Parts: sequence; C-alpha cells; structure tokens
Amino acid sequence: MLYCISDFLNRLTTFLQNRVFNTLKPGVPPGFSHAVKYPAQQGWRLFCRSAMVYARRKRRRKNRRKAGIAMAVSPETAALRKHIAQSGNIVFFGGAGMSTESGIPDFRSAHGLYNRAQGKTYEEMLSIGFFRSQPDAFWQFYKTVMLYPDARPNAGHSALARLEAQGKLKAVLTQNIDGLHQAAGSHNVYELHGSVLRNSCLRCGKTYGLPAVLAQQGTPHCDCGGMLRPDIVFYGEMLDDAVMEASIRAVSRCDLLIVGGTSLTVYPAAGLLQYRGASAKLALLNRDPTPYDRYADLVVRENIASALDGAID
Repeated sequence: MLYCISDFLNRLTTFLQNRVFNTLKPGVPPGFSHAVKYPAQQGWRLFCRSAMVYARRKRRRKNRRKAGIAMAVSPETAALRKHIAQSGNIVFFGGAGMSTESGIPDFRSAHGLYNRAQGKTYEEMLSIGFFRSQPDAFWQFYKTVMLYPDARPNAGHSALARLEAQGKLKAVLTQNIDGLHQAAGSHNVYELHGSVLRNSCLRCGKTYGLPAVLAQQGTPHCDCGGMLRPDIVFYGEMLDDAVMEASIRAVSRCDLLIVGGTSLTVYPAAGLLQYRGASAKLALLNRDPTPYDRYADLVVRENIASALDGAID
C-alpha cells in the first residue's frame, strides 16, 4: 500500500513538472516557502515527498499511541474498556471522588481543616436549619469550603464527555455541585444535590450566578435587599422529584452502570443502584470498599480520572 502511494506521488510530480512548471518562470508557485532556495521543480518535488513522510509519521505515532494505551492500562481498566465496548446504553453515577483530581477535596476533609473549634459537623453546617438560623456563619463556611471557582474538569470528566459524544453515555448522575461535568462538555447531567453555579433571592426569586456571590463580602444579597440562597439541596431537604425520576429512568434502562468516586452511603442518592435492571452490568470505581462491591461485575481500585481516560477512546 505504501509503495503504491509513493509511486503515485512520483508519477504526479513528473506530470506536474512536464505539464505545468514548463510554462512557469523559475520560482515556486504562490503559497510555497521554497522560492529562494529551490527552483520550482525542486520545490514541488520536496513538497510532495514531505507530505508523504508526514503522513507516514502521523500514522506511526497513532499506532504507537494505541499500543501505549493497551500496554499502560491495568487489567481492571482493560476490563472496564471491554465492558464499555460491549455496551450501548451507559449511565455514570459519580460522587466527590470524581472531582478530587480537579483540586476539590472531599468536603468532610475540607470541613475538618476549616474550623474544628466550632464543634459542628459537616452535616450540621450544610443543614437547612443552620442556614436559616445562622446565615452569616453558613455563608462564611460555604464560601471558604464549598466554592472552588478556579477548578477545571479533569481527564475523567473529559473522558465521559467523549463517551457521550460517541452516543454510548446516555446520562451522568452526580452528587457533586461543582458543574465540572458540564464544563467538560457533557450535556445530559442530572445534579442530584444541585449546583453552586446557581443562586436565587429568597424575597423576589431573582437568580444569580456564582460571580455575583463571590463579588459580595459576607452574606450575599439581591438588589431588592433579600438574602440569596444557593441552589443546593441542604441536609433536611428532599431531593428534586423531577431529577430523581429522570435518574431512575436512566438507571433502569441502562445496560452498564459505572459508579465512581462515591462511598454509596449517602441516601437517597445511593438507592438509585437498586433500580438497575437484572441484565445490566455494574462497574465500581472507588478507592475504598463500598457496600455494593459484592454485587459488582467489576471493581476498580484506581485513580478514577486515569481509569476512565484509559478505558474510553
């Protein structure tokens, strides 16, 4: 095949030399960069040969990259890659571990670094009761611990966006509130716990983005004077019915459910796994054991971002 291409290019060069360049003055046609050093015929021959060499090198680099991926991934990641290849209706369900590669720590760990002297748990400070009774303390904690405006999607987010673009990934269910899946390019994302990117006034209902919240010192307020609240699900509140119903439908229809970066101990979100069909495969990607490990078809104890990136083309 390569010989045929080379022979064709040589014949093309000879033809152009005889039929085209004989009618031109010495020099290279406009757009070529060899006018000073090379006459027209030599410049065109060099261009054709360079194009052929470039194509050959590009093909070799692509083959080496494919071989490198196959050799570099672990057996678990290779098994995940096989499950993905055999599936056409995939759903991903992720938790806090999905965003740690983006510089967002597990919030319970972050809370421990925030202010242990307050003697309040993570759940207490993110409860609807605490928000209503101590809004100033809540917003101080929230801005210090929960907001990471400079965070960017990691390789795992990007891999899932690629899988969606291929038509295989039908939905992303996330317990995270950082919006990184959408930033990476995913569109069908169900945010079970809301998003820090949306805020609304408790008085008039006007909505604000994250920059408006960060621009104000202390507790942010609306133009009308009302206090803002983030569009997150506080402890003590119910999850959004429409989001839960859509998530249940997605899980019940999938043929592969990939769960990553969650301990599967926070309900009702963790209960979504119960809606998986009997024939659907379950792949768990988590650093630590989960209550569902024994029900999984595959368990991967690796870096989530690397595993997803290695398993998805």
